[in-house]
Amino acid sequence: MNPTIKLMNARSSTRTFAPTPISAEERDVVLQTAMRAPTGGNMMLYTIIEIERQDLKDQLAVLCDEQPFIAKAPLVTLFVADFQKWTDLFAASDVASLEGVVHPPALGLGDLMLACSDALVAAQNAVIAAESLGIGSCYIGDIMENGEAVARLLDLPPHVFPVAMVVFGRPAKVRPATPHYTRYMVHKDSYHRLTETELAEVSADLARMHAPHGFKPGVENLPQDVYRRKFASDFMREMNRSGAWWVKRWQQPL
Repeated sequence: MNPTIKLMNARSSTRTFAPTPISAEERDVVLQTAMRAPTGGNMMLYTIIEIERQDLKDQLAVLCDEQPFIAKAPLVTLFVADFQKWTDLFAASDVASLEGVVHPPALGLGDLMLACSDALVAAQNAVIAAESLGIGSCYIGDIMENGEAVARLLDLPPHVFPVAMVVFGRPAKVRPATPHYTRYMVHKDSYHRLTETELAEVSADLARMHAPHGFKPGVENLPQDVYRRKFASDFMREMNRSGAWWVKRWQQPL
């Protein structure tokens, strides 16, 4: 196991930050490494928004499901799927004059999915670069919630979608990596839908694995607990509502 693999296997999310600041040089390394990530067609279908203003951090901490540690993070970044820069480039390049090309087309879900992939790959590059410098990180998926307010707060145009917020800072204390369940995660040649017996095994395994890691003692049916806390929650209903709003906005004509 080489140092890179050891680093990636040892990583855990950081939500409590030490007072030691992130230097300008470290910040530049993290962001430059993010921009070395693979990208579809070398189009760089994402943009990184660095949130410096404390009032914006404070508001985002509230909008992202009331998570105060966001406001305390030394470095707050937002990775957005960004086709706006290309739609603007297309307009400036007079693509309407091209023969045999329909204009203006609406952006489709394929465009969104490709741009989201670009943004997430870049974000993970940043996370691993930071980890190598002793800087922890945490993904904030809740940035998708409260779509109208987030778009207004950060001046996001129609063809920009917030894929992930990532906050960075040196961990206040060393935290062991939370175990990840790997059984049945790799399938060969085709998708294997789990049998009833296999599903029962997974449920029991998950309950044993996660019991010491923040779940209520005595939870024997982890899928029920996850469903209640996650999928049947108010924040997920809001995330789905906002998700539909973001997609409709994205599909506006160029």
